[in-house]
Amino acid sequence: ARLHHYPGQLSGGERRRVAIARARVHAPRVVLADEPTGNLDTKTGQQIVELLFGLKERTGATLVLVTHDVRLANMTERVIGMGDGRILSENLQTPAERVAAQ
Repeated sequence: ARLHHYPGQLSGGERRRVAIARARVHAPRVVLADEPTGNLDTKTGQQIVELLFGLKERTGATLVLVTHDVRLANMTERVIGMGDGRILSENLQTPAERVAAQ
């Protein structure tokens, strides 16, 4: 139903889904996601997270996230904290630690 719509006519969630679908087709080695859940309702944000991490698992791509969402950051293997353009902290997390953080 939305096939012939321009990007400006799509919702934020729809635009993010299209971007993830395009990434899946091109199978990049690195996927960059800048605030992928920003300005989305909880349900749509969760769908985007599932799509991104599913893409990562299926393709083996490295997923680089920029987020202010601590819960989303805790789902990753490595968290680098930044402030004023500088690295402030770096944490590596095991799968068990990621599950415990959620």
